[in-house]
Amino acid sequence: MAWGQKKSGGRKEPMFGLPSSLAELRLGPQDRVTVADDKPKSKTPKRKPASSGGDAPRERKPQAGRGGARRKSKGGPRGGVYRLFYWGAVLGLWAGIAVVGVVVWVGAHLPAIQSLEIPKRPPTIQITGLDGSVLATRGEMAGANVSLKDLPPYLPKAFIAIEDRRFYSHYGVDPFGIARAAVANVMHRGVSQGGSTLTQQLAKNLFLTQERTMQRKLQEVELALWLERKHSKAEILELYLNRVYFGSGAYGVEAAAQKYFGKPAKNVTVAEAAMLAGLVKSPSRLAPNRNPEGAEKRAQTVLAAMADAKFITEAQAQASIGHPSYNVKALGAGTVNYVADWIGEVLDDLIGQIDQSIVVETSIDPKLQAIAEASVIDELAAKSVKFNVSQGALVAMTPDGSVRAMVGGRNYAESQYNRAVTAKRQPGSAFKPFVYLTAIEAGLTPETIRQDAPLDVKGWKPENYSHEYFGAVTLTQALAMSLNTVAVRLGLEVGAKNVVRTAHRLGISSKLDANASIALGTSEVSLTELVGAYVPFANGGQGVSPHVVNKIRTVEGNKVLYARQPDQLGQVIDPRNVAMMNTMMQETLLSGTARKAEIPGWSAAGKTGTSQDFRDAWFIGYTANLVTGVWLGNDDNSPTKKATGGGLPVDVWTRFMKTAHEGVRVAALPGAQAGGGFSNLAQIASQIAPATPVPATGAGRPAPTRTSVRPEAASGLDGWLMDRLFGGSR
Repeated sequence: MAWGQKKSGGRKEPMFGLPSSLAELRLGPQDRVTVADDKPKSKTPKRKPASSGGDAPRERKPQAGRGGARRKSKGGPRGGVYRLFYWGAVLGLWAGIAVVGVVVWVGAHLPAIQSLEIPKRPPTIQITGLDGSVLATRGEMAGANVSLKDLPPYLPKAFIAIEDRRFYSHYGVDPFGIARAAVANVMHRGVSQGGSTLTQQLAKNLFLTQERTMQRKLQEVELALWLERKHSKAEILELYLNRVYFGSGAYGVEAAAQKYFGKPAKNVTVAEAAMLAGLVKSPSRLAPNRNPEGAEKRAQTVLAAMADAKFITEAQAQASIGHPSYNVKALGAGTVNYVADWIGEVLDDLIGQIDQSIVVETSIDPKLQAIAEASVIDELAAKSVKFNVSQGALVAMTPDGSVRAMVGGRNYAESQYNRAVTAKRQPGSAFKPFVYLTAIEAGLTPETIRQDAPLDVKGWKPENYSHEYFGAVTLTQALAMSLNTVAVRLGLEVGAKNVVRTAHRLGISSKLDANASIALGTSEVSLTELVGAYVPFANGGQGVSPHVVNKIRTVEGNKVLYARQPDQLGQVIDPRNVAMMNTMMQETLLSGTARKAEIPGWSAAGKTGTSQDFRDAWFIGYTANLVTGVWLGNDDNSPTKKATGGGLPVDVWTRFMKTAHEGVRVAALPGAQAGGGFSNLAQIASQIAPATPVPATGAGRPAPTRTSVRPEAASGLDGWLMDRLFGGSR
């Protein structure tokens, strides 16, 4: 084997017995290596072995190219990757230090968790009346802790399906769930989903407050991780089911099953299990004894989730949705429970989370509450079939807004839906005082004349109940007779927006539509807010906030947690305007639509109301001692059999108010004399004469597609007019 080497001087390589055909082999210029830079090369190149078998030597690869590439890489892409890795490591290190610091800081502010193995029972809430007697008790329920093995398997699975599908695969915090909730919230531009696991929810319920802060959320995460490390999944799930709140004072599945279904948790059906799991999202809003439709709709969502997770079959889900076996029951039948439920809804706003047993002192007068309950229940028992009226509500409050009695329905055991606070219905003509007050504030008086005649408002033709018109009438006459055309004319004259402002100023909190029909009470309101908005007429024009809680203290009485302060709303109606409004509304009871309402020896005023197609019947009446409102109708908003505000509601109101005023010192309404009318009432009455009815010329009922609001029966100002129109009072 021969090796050859050639230097740059052109020297011939020695030949060692090679064949003559190879003797003349030389390297041409094109075969020489070209150096790319000026750096001198080594004079002793490395030897490379020649190919065996006498083959020609292989061609050299350019060395300069590789060297150049290595030198350029220090400032090229490889250098950038190096710097990126370096700074990434630095930032990662500082981020890790920051995370550790946050964890340490949050952990230092965690509450004590030594009592986890012995969960505290929920606190007791004792509700007392004005005389100190106990009206109701809320909080701790009779349900005991139940073992997971004693529950039907589909009950805990219902909670997992709707609240934490990855419960058995995460370690207390579910990053996938958080990411999914974040995406959903961004898509809906709000909080539509939560990313908390069952473990996080348990941690919050056991140790933390309900405040929504970053610190509390981080504490929740740490506690969830701690719970997962200390307890098994089964233990965590069992703790959760025995501690979660289900609304109506029920804590834990056993208490909730007894509360809503009258059975132990081990006996609930698939449909009932789905309903219980659905309550966790919003226990107060979705409680089946208050919102059966909402609870059932949520339960259907849970059933669909259970089927999707393969916890039940599609057939089971469809069977439960199509034929639910809900049997919602409630403990206690007294109407004072409506008051207790209302108090439970406002406690969080007054004192926040309740972590100890408390006593709530209320403004409820037990005697008046009993009278109110009897008035509503007895009158409905006697006349509900005749008028096709199934439900009623009553609210009575003093001129400072203190609620003395509240009836939210005729039977609390059958329905816990509070029609005095929660239900919103069209007030009909009971809304008209806000229209007339706006007109009075614009410079009109009770003696101002306006025309009662056919009216066309962009195709809408409001009519009086009798389809008759009385020409020129005073505002007092028009309000007492509840003439629709005059109310609409006044509303257009002063502006619908101004009418809405007046109603809101006096205490209406519901949304009101500023249109022409607002004068006839087409926007829905609750009975409690409507009664509260009438209170300024009874107290001389002072604004009030309806309230029932006077004081909240600990059971021992050594600490006051809340004490109500007087309202600071000030004067919302000028006293002179109050006197004029009382002049007109007193006439409603003397000769108008509420002339059956009377309280011997007392000056009283008020307004009746009947909504479209007789769906709602109202009467709000007041003295200087008490303001009371009555609503009657059906929960499904179906029409009654011509029940008007001047009929059954006036009967309920009169029965209650007569008894409530027995033994009470007589006081006059603002601007009135005790036991008598207003000073100028006789003069006003003498000026009122029933006008000759003007028949409606071509005025028929509006087409079905138009707004048609029919008020209570229009009544004249004396017996002749009443008999002419209706053959009696309404």
